[in-house]
Amino acid sequence: MSLFSYTIRNKDGHVLKGSLEAESQNKAIELLHTQRHMVLSLQEAKAGKLKSATKGKVKVDELVIFSRQLTTLIESSIPIVGALDILYQQVENPYFKKVIAAILKDLREGSSFAAAIAKYPKIFSELYVSMVEAAESSGNLPEILERLSVYLEKSSALRRKIISSLTYPAVVILMAIGITGFLILKVIPTFKGIFATLGGKLPLPTQILVGFSDIMRKQFLLLVVVFVIAVVAFKKYVSTPRGKMNYHKFLIRLPIAGDIIKKISIAQFARTFATLVRSGVPIVNSLEIVAKTSGNKVIEEAVIKAKKSIQEGVPISVPLEESKVFPPMVVKMIGVGETTGKLEAMLSKIAEFYEEQTEAVISSLTSLIEPLVIGFLGIVIGGIVVALFLPIISITTMLGH
Repeated sequence: MSLFSYTIRNKDGHVLKGSLEAESQNKAIELLHTQRHMVLSLQEAKAGKLKSATKGKVKVDELVIFSRQLTTLIESSIPIVGALDILYQQVENPYFKKVIAAILKDLREGSSFAAAIAKYPKIFSELYVSMVEAAESSGNLPEILERLSVYLEKSSALRRKIISSLTYPAVVILMAIGITGFLILKVIPTFKGIFATLGGKLPLPTQILVGFSDIMRKQFLLLVVVFVIAVVAFKKYVSTPRGKMNYHKFLIRLPIAGDIIKKISIAQFARTFATLVRSGVPIVNSLEIVAKTSGNKVIEEAVIKAKKSIQEGVPISVPLEESKVFPPMVVKMIGVGETTGKLEAMLSKIAEFYEEQTEAVISSLTSLIEPLVIGFLGIVIGGIVVALFLPIISITTMLGH
């Protein structure tokens, strides 16, 4: 199979450029003719760079741009194959370029767009595939792609706000650990030699500090090995269904962080559910996808139970209330949405409310953490410095007398 670049005029009179894989140049021309295109030019492409990009990553922002551009092109009455051809030429990510080429090949062979993108779950999530599948069934692909773009943008924006809010405290904590480690492993041993030269009994704070420094230096490698083993064991435990469930239960029960984690998970649940319902995905299928994308095993289990109850004819709000995971306000609003037929609107309001709550809590928490961390850093480093200079101050005082 060779890769050919072409310029064609489609049945609507639009001049399009793109590429396709075929056994020969004649086969490529034949394929384009069967799609009722007029071939203006066709030549074999050098695809060395493209074929080497067998692995890679597609960022959320790249997927949003792809979805929005595809929406615009389809709304301009350009067939999806032609639209993807145009996007293929514009995408700079080599891996994404290769994926689009593979999707184009599947479409030309008669595959649906949903089935073609479903082969790349690391790029197109189950949510994305399900919404595209519903769009193809209803014939409103541009509208669904626009909703997907909005959903991805809002999810990404919330994630960025959380990360940016926690970056500064994380940097300060890492600096505190680094400075403290340097003092304990490098500075204190130097002072220990000075104390030995001076003689006399060291003050209790200095004895504790020197003793701790000796343990850390002598057992440093052992402590590192124990830490690595503990991290690996923890990851293995968390990778099991029971371990993941227990870990997520522990997280949402934490005093302050647990409330934030729960708010984020509920916002994600409501936003995803609302997007799927609005796009015409059946409720049962929507709940199955929502459970997998909630990000929390506790909420996932509650949603799966809700899905089973719905199949038995029970309203969504009933199993969600029984789970004791969702706040009463969320359950009541979902119940009202079911009763009035405005479930999507209620879910959107829940998502907006909890996203705003999350941002507000994280902002206030960040403003509180910063002075606490700086104060802690000052106490620890100040305590170490005081403990180091206590013997020198004592000796200086004795010599003065």
